[in-house]
Amino acid sequence: MQLGFIGLGKMGSVMVERLLGDDHNVVVTDVAADAIAAAEKMGATGAANLAEMVEKLEVPRVIWMMVPHGAPVDSVLAELRPLLSKGDVVIDGGNSYYKNTLTRGEMLKESGVHYMDVGTSGGLEGAQNGACLMIGGSQEDFDMTESIFQTLAMEGGYAHVGPPGAGHYVKMVHNGVEYAMVQAYGEGFEMLQNSDYDYDLHQVADNWSHGSVVRSWVLELARDAFQADPKLEKIGDEVGGGSTGEWTIQASIDSKTQVPTIYTALSQRYATRRPESFASKVIAALRNQWGGHEVIQK
Repeated sequence: MQLGFIGLGKMGSVMVERLLGDDHNVVVTDVAADAIAAAEKMGATGAANLAEMVEKLEVPRVIWMMVPHGAPVDSVLAELRPLLSKGDVVIDGGNSYYKNTLTRGEMLKESGVHYMDVGTSGGLEGAQNGACLMIGGSQEDFDMTESIFQTLAMEGGYAHVGPPGAGHYVKMVHNGVEYAMVQAYGEGFEMLQNSDYDYDLHQVADNWSHGSVVRSWVLELARDAFQADPKLEKIGDEVGGGSTGEWTIQASIDSKTQVPTIYTALSQRYATRRPESFASKVIAALRNQWGGHEVIQK
């Protein structure tokens, strides 16, 4: 089918290549002219801006956005909305907060434009070889756009999980689970690193990847990381991210659901960004006050 595609970053450009490889007609635009030119070389139709992209699409239009969550999405929609017609479909394939998705969907609905949300997982490998897609939207819109998801997802890797907002909600919870998973792996390998044994962590990760109950793609990535840098000496210990974890915690409060493991994993990420812990200083001072326990001086 024909679709417009906004955002040709690392994920977007690979997704466009996959769509073109399955004979979709893709009209692309991006803030970077060289990214548009690269997509044109792959067979896409380039557009210098949103207005030109919309002009080149047949009605009803289907447009996929692959831009960073937050203000960039709102900026694109603000420019795009007056250009669209009743019955057009806009798909947010980025990592947006589901409450923002609901608000944006209601805003577009006033113009008769349909909104879909797609939680996309799998990283660059997924974009290249088939992603996992969690899709929110009406049944009618899903039926019309399903061929796109068939192309972008691995076999069995896409699911229409509910109405608008549902896709991004599932992806939010997915990311919360991911926080807990990587925290557990990190703590486990730290125990091995700090033990009395001189473990080859690449060997252990490879061993666990074959038949163990903790095997996963994430573990395979750890194995690859240890192979490239056995003691991770080239890697800093500050962990980025956090937005989706924060959204998950807020949603757990809204639904009165206990998520202690995910909460702890998010807290640990925050801890990596502090050069020193003031809480630990307070604890050390209190132990010294009540029991005369030694305080390590800076």
